[in-house]
Amino acid sequence: MKNNKRFLGLFVLVSIMYVIGLLLGNETLKFIFKPLIMLTLLLYYIKSVKRKSKLFIGAVLFSFLGDILLLYDTELLFMLGLVSFLIAHIFFISMTVGMLKSSTLKQKTIAAIPFLATYFGLLFLLKDSLGELLIPVVVYGFVISVFGFVSLLNHLISKSSASQYLLFGAVFFVISDSLLAINKFYEPQDYYPVIVIITYIIAQYLICKSVIINSKE
Repeated sequence: MKNNKRFLGLFVLVSIMYVIGLLLGNETLKFIFKPLIMLTLLLYYIKSVKRKSKLFIGAVLFSFLGDILLLYDTELLFMLGLVSFLIAHIFFISMTVGMLKSSTLKQKTIAAIPFLATYFGLLFLLKDSLGELLIPVVVYGFVISVFGFVSLLNHLISKSSASQYLLFGAVFFVISDSLLAINKFYEPQDYYPVIVIITYIIAQYLICKSVIINSKE
C-alpha cells in the first residue's frame, strides 16, 4: 500500500500521454498509452486496498477490453467495445446494488428522474441517425442510466464520501458516453474525442476512489 501513490502518478502520466497523442493525432502514442490507462488504475487499486472487490476488478478489466476494441474504427469492433463496456457497467451496477440499504419511494423517484430525462432526451436526439445500431444503443443507454440511478440512490441513502465519489463517477461516465454518441451519430466535432476521454478517465478514477474509501470503511 506504500507504493499506491506511485501507481496513481503513473495512471495520471499515462492518461496525459494518451490525451497528448489524441491532440496531436499521433497513432503510436494512442495505441501505446490507451490500453495502459485502465491497467495502471487497476494497479493503483490493488496497491491501495487489502480487501479487493471482484466486481470492481471485473468492471476494470472489461473497460480495458473496451478501450482496446474502440482503438479500431470499424462497426464490428465498435459493437464489441459497446458490449465490453455494457458488461463493465453491469459489474458497476451489481457492486453498487450490494451497497444499497432500504430506501423510500421518494428517494427512488428523485434518483430516477435526472437519468431517465437524460436517457430519453439523448435517444430523441439520436434516434433518426442510429440505423441498425438503434437497439444496441437503447440497451447500452438504459444500462448506464441504471448505473446512474443506483449510484444516486446510494448517495441519497448513505451521504458518505464514498457514495459521493461513486455518484460523480457515474455522472462523468454518462457525460462521456453521451458525447461519444453525439459525436458518432449526430454532430461530429474535432474536440469531442478529447472531452470524451478526459471525462472517461475522471469517471474511472472517481469510481476507483469510491471503492478504495468504501473498502477502508
